[in-house]
Amino acid sequence: MYYGEIKKTDIANGFGVRVSLFVSGCRRHCKGCFNADTWDFQYGAPFTAQTEQELLDALAPSYINGLTVLGGEPFEPENQRVLTPFLKRVRALLPGKTIWCFTGATLETELLRDSPSRCEVTDEMLSLIDVLVDGAFIEEKKDISLQFRGSSNQRILDLPATLRQTGPVLWHDVPIPMDR
Repeated sequence: MYYGEIKKTDIANGFGVRVSLFVSGCRRHCKGCFNADTWDFQYGAPFTAQTEQELLDALAPSYINGLTVLGGEPFEPENQRVLTPFLKRVRALLPGKTIWCFTGATLETELLRDSPSRCEVTDEMLSLIDVLVDGAFIEEKKDISLQFRGSSNQRILDLPATLRQTGPVLWHDVPIPMDR
């Protein structure tokens, strides 16, 4: 897996001050995408053990609320296979940090059912995420007044609560309890 950028103090992509990892690779190619450079699976630099340690070190300070993974597309199967063990490591070493993930996929129709977005680690990856921002960016539904998303079709899901329920549970601007 490659990544395009790491932001070590990001306030635009999730609640609080976050470390954001922009992975490379996306087959969706949404019209008007803000980060089209990351469509290329080999854009940026390789994601290595050194990259993981850099991210863990950046996440360590108490003022950092957590990690955000976006892209590109984190739920491309080849990205999931690299991200899942890393997210497990983040969860184990930094249990007080939240994990947010942005995807162009829709949870119910693409991530929880057979689709090109699903692979053998999808369910495990989903279990590691606190907040999922799902849905493709639709330029015609762009709304710059929305918090943490670009178009009105996208949802901000409290993912542990959603996976326990029979339907989506929207996240609201309150910290996620860490008892998951």
